[in-house]
Amino acid sequence: MADNTAVSQAEVSRQDVLSLRRSPLAERAAELDAAGGPRVRLREVPFRTQISLRAEPGGPAADGLENVLGAPLPRKVGQVSEVEAPVTGYVLWFGPDDFLLVAGDEAERELSCSALAGILAEAVGEHRGQAVDLSGNRTVLELSGPNAVDVLCRMVEVDVHPDFFPVGSAILTLVAGSSAALWRTGEDSYWIMPRASFADHTANWLLDAMREFADRG
Repeated sequence: MADNTAVSQAEVSRQDVLSLRRSPLAERAAELDAAGGPRVRLREVPFRTQISLRAEPGGPAADGLENVLGAPLPRKVGQVSEVEAPVTGYVLWFGPDDFLLVAGDEAERELSCSALAGILAEAVGEHRGQAVDLSGNRTVLELSGPNAVDVLCRMVEVDVHPDFFPVGSAILTLVAGSSAALWRTGEDSYWIMPRASFADHTANWLLDAMREFADRG
């Protein structure tokens, strides 16, 4: 009975802590929503699980990670791998030995971000590599709608034309002059992932670039 009570109290404490979180753009949710329209919309997708993975493809650390994830790590620029274990998510390619696992909010599952990072770090073992929880490092801004790509063209120097940046592609680039991950998650939807300290800056640029299209029917 005592053990069950301890577990119950621990779980309540974890949920209590998670309920106190505030995302970088929480106070601007209504502003972001009001700025959108039929042609383009913007919202924050807060509290995504983000685990930084470092491992050389083909090496023992990568092999360990791939065994746990049940899928190969991405091998080239823009590539994204879908994984189903230990959580459902995606691994984005950031560099030859640099990857980011992105999954849902830890409040929606039993496995915490730190526990997930621990499982992946154990898979790396003593080999050259790492698995580190960076979930608080970046937030997610979802830009969607038929004119989303036109808004992006005003903010990035890379070619985001569908022929060169198909659905499912992700890159690490500059968005509004600051480092951010850019991920095309759907035909007309993009995830922009700036560092938390640049969330307001990125949102301001997006809102300004949206004005031309937001009022169109």
